[in-house]
Amino acid sequence: MTNRKALSLDFLKPILELEYQIQQLSKMSGSYELSVQRELKYFKKHLYSLKHDIFQSLTPLQRLNLVRQADRPTTLDYIPYLMDNWIELHGDRGGADDPALVGGIGKLDCQTVVFIGHQRGKDTKDNVIRNFGMASPGGYRKALRLMKHANRFNFPILTFIDTPGAWAGIEAERLGQGEAIAVNLRDMFSFDVPIICTILGEGGSGGALGIGIGDKILMLEYAVYTVATPEACAAILWKDSKQSFEAAEALKITSLDLKVLGIIDSIITEPIGGSQANSKEAAYILRQQLVKDLNLLLNLSREERKELRYQKFRQMGTFYES
Repeated sequence: MTNRKALSLDFLKPILELEYQIQQLSKMSGSYELSVQRELKYFKKHLYSLKHDIFQSLTPLQRLNLVRQADRPTTLDYIPYLMDNWIELHGDRGGADDPALVGGIGKLDCQTVVFIGHQRGKDTKDNVIRNFGMASPGGYRKALRLMKHANRFNFPILTFIDTPGAWAGIEAERLGQGEAIAVNLRDMFSFDVPIICTILGEGGSGGALGIGIGDKILMLEYAVYTVATPEACAAILWKDSKQSFEAAEALKITSLDLKVLGIIDSIITEPIGGSQANSKEAAYILRQQLVKDLNLLLNLSREERKELRYQKFRQMGTFYES
């Protein structure tokens, strides 16, 4: 299980210190009526430059730690900004309603869509309820029920990926975790409607792939997408989880790496400081790309979409030897 860190990250300390100085200077300006506007303007400009430089040079492991922060926006944080009207739907019609995977129906730019996404908590209590965003078999079966509903009524499907992986407990295996994810993979290839997947934060292993088959794969700028966490990879390869830095570099988990490899289609720019710095702006940028891609996909025939979807995943991992 990968817990989300709540403490400040080391690489953010210069930013936090400068922000504190600006706050103190602002208080002095208000309390003593000192003319410090010029200094405030200088510090704010310096803060913007500092944030830009730090976030442009983040290592893969730093990006992973960034998206594990508790203040990172979740699926249900984005949905109110993305949808004009929406309602959450519950249950897999088999006796389970996994809170780690949410879904519903809504309106995106006057187009009815079905949305599905991983949902993690904001604090320890909420994370326990949401199982840290790690979905159970019931969660993936709920997702499949909603996707079949979308396919039946010709509603496009939007999925939002943000999980360290599927729930790996004994009970999950007993309930058929592998089978539930495999069925989702199979059926998502067969759906006639457009499917757009967006990686919001941490996209881990089969837990991400269970709702990750789409015509378009979008990825937020600082998000990560990986077959296994760097900690797990280092423990498997070198029997030492402390080598997670090297593992993160080798795994190619960043949006830039995955764009070059053809795993994702588009990188969604985040506000300076990440989407947690301004979730409303981040949602607005994401909404624009979703509307654009959805309109393009709706102009294709069902057969064209399914063939392009198949070829997209068929070509992943291909390479040439001289």
